[in-house]
Amino acid sequence: MNQNIRKVYKRFKQLVNIGTVVAVALLISLLYPNNVKFKYEFHPGQAWPYDDLTAPFDFAIKKSKDELDKDKAVIMRDFWPYYNLNTDLPAAKARDFEAALEGWWSSVSPTLPPGYRIEPTRKECRKLLEKIYSTGILQLAPEHATANENFVINLVRGNTIFKRTRSGFYLPEQAELALESNFAKTKVQMPDEVLPLLRAALVPNITYDEARTQTMLEDALAGVSPSRGLVSQGDIIVQKGNLVTDEVYEKLESFRAKYESDISAHKSGFVVYMGYLLLTALILGAFLMYVNTYRREILSNWNYLAFVMVWMLGFSYLTFLIERTEVLSIYVIPFCVVPVVVRHFFTYRLAFFTHVVVVLIAAFLTAEGHQFLFTQIVAGVVAVLAVADARDWTKFFKSVVAILMAYSLSLVGMSLIEEGSFEGIDWREFGWLAFNGFLTLLAFPLIPLAERVFGFTSAISLVELSDMNRPLLRDLAMRAPGTFQHSLQVGNLAEAAANEVGADPLLVRVGALYHDIGKMNKPEFFVENQSGSSPHEGISRIESAKIIIDHVIEGEKMAKKQGLPPVIVRFITTHHGTTRVEYFYKNYLLEHPDEAVDQALFRYPGPLPVSKEEAILMLADSVEAASRSLKNPTGQEIDKLVDRIFKGKIDEGQLNESNLTYTEVAQCRLIFYKMLRSIHHVRIEYPE
Repeated sequence: MNQNIRKVYKRFKQLVNIGTVVAVALLISLLYPNNVKFKYEFHPGQAWPYDDLTAPFDFAIKKSKDELDKDKAVIMRDFWPYYNLNTDLPAAKARDFEAALEGWWSSVSPTLPPGYRIEPTRKECRKLLEKIYSTGILQLAPEHATANENFVINLVRGNTIFKRTRSGFYLPEQAELALESNFAKTKVQMPDEVLPLLRAALVPNITYDEARTQTMLEDALAGVSPSRGLVSQGDIIVQKGNLVTDEVYEKLESFRAKYESDISAHKSGFVVYMGYLLLTALILGAFLMYVNTYRREILSNWNYLAFVMVWMLGFSYLTFLIERTEVLSIYVIPFCVVPVVVRHFFTYRLAFFTHVVVVLIAAFLTAEGHQFLFTQIVAGVVAVLAVADARDWTKFFKSVVAILMAYSLSLVGMSLIEEGSFEGIDWREFGWLAFNGFLTLLAFPLIPLAERVFGFTSAISLVELSDMNRPLLRDLAMRAPGTFQHSLQVGNLAEAAANEVGADPLLVRVGALYHDIGKMNKPEFFVENQSGSSPHEGISRIESAKIIIDHVIEGEKMAKKQGLPPVIVRFITTHHGTTRVEYFYKNYLLEHPDEAVDQALFRYPGPLPVSKEEAILMLADSVEAASRSLKNPTGQEIDKLVDRIFKGKIDEGQLNESNLTYTEVAQCRLIFYKMLRSIHHVRIEYPE
């Protein structure tokens, strides 16, 4: 029943993993355009590598951005703003003045000389106001405040528009000066108190019409023709081998725009979508083939698979968003974060392969073409090879500098090929690359974040776990010193073998330190901690076997209680696989020859090792423990012992689920020969 449940669970996990990959492919494909893709790639200054290109339809030659900007600049330079003339304001302000004058007159008339009349003053003042308002008082907008006297405006009077220069009007301060000058020259004697009343009646009657100006300017700019010239159907756009000049380049760009818009209108968007989906599935399928061949544990662990897929999904959407902005460059995206982070948890090859897949998918979403692909692939190679251990900040900075150098040199080289000179290099891209380098530094804090989210264990954490002052290791050394020494020796053997076969030496060493912590509960039952008689002599063989087997179960409980990473817990549960406790099993058979034996009572619960590191630890643990039984071992005895243990593990199928190859097993065997001889101080055997 348990086996059936395991099969169902395994099948369910496979379906979940397949669903995850399919979901990622569908989510990415939603970002792709639904129009057909232009089938030619071209750059100014390069030879046209295709056959002669003839226009299949008429199309206008679109102006370049610089040409459009120049045309719009001319319009803006020659554009005249609109100002409204308020024809009702002078009369209204004259009435306001007369009301103020009457008020003043009523308050001061008793003090004026006899016979003084207000009517001449009123008439003369009205003439002064009419004279100034007839010229007009112009209130310039802030953006026109520095305009000279030749500044032209569109003067709006009702439904009529006149062209006038600024010199034909008074500015507010000029109107006041003119009023004061004319006031002093009047033939009618007027009190000085009247002048402030006149000043108050002077306000601009010509004001800026911002709404009309903006509308008319937008209409004028919208009227700029986006094209110049026409290519007729049947005309040759460019011949094979000819250089793509600026003029030809503009024709090709215009042809591409017309092709993608018109052809797409007659093609099924669903068919185009299916094409992109097919290519995405092909890329992801190739990636899964690689993973299934070299990193099968990713397919058996959803967290690992999700970790890899999230890079592809995340950078696809990031590329999509950046491409939709006209401000940011695609080179601001730190694609090299992918290999830097992935490398800290997996191999160089997987890190680079993941980077290639991310870049290939992103290439569908950007218009940069082969330049983008080349620079990103080169930078990815450098990132994988130059990436340093996250524990060393100095080396990490050097890695980022190396990545930036790869980007920069690639861009310069590609630009020289396409432009033919240093003048054609877009130096702004290097500013974006500098920001890219800063973002790449975020890979450092992303490593512990990924570790927590996806259940990884980084080199930083492994170094911390190898500290002998950690509670579990300190207790192991105190309560089971023999087991502690055994663990150290196993760590030395496993680390050397891991270095030889390209596995993770730090991971396997830390796994070795913790693999036997379960023996702390009953250390006296394990031979390496015994100094006198064995406590097994007073109990049955089945009880003894249970105590021995329980050190794996108890060790797993202790590790989980202390919060050890799952990858370290795996070393505890897999270092004996599903082997039997042979000593007690065989003794039980001798003592009960006629009795049917339940082998499950003498067999470890497993599971089997699934990684190189777990398999190496299993072999190292068995070899080191067995070598302790040798009294005065010779080189031949040690070699025979190693051979026997290796053969037993292979025959029992304990290495079947690991990805340790026969060649790597042979390499481990040789390493164990050499190290065990050194540990047991075996002398060189000279021929007789």
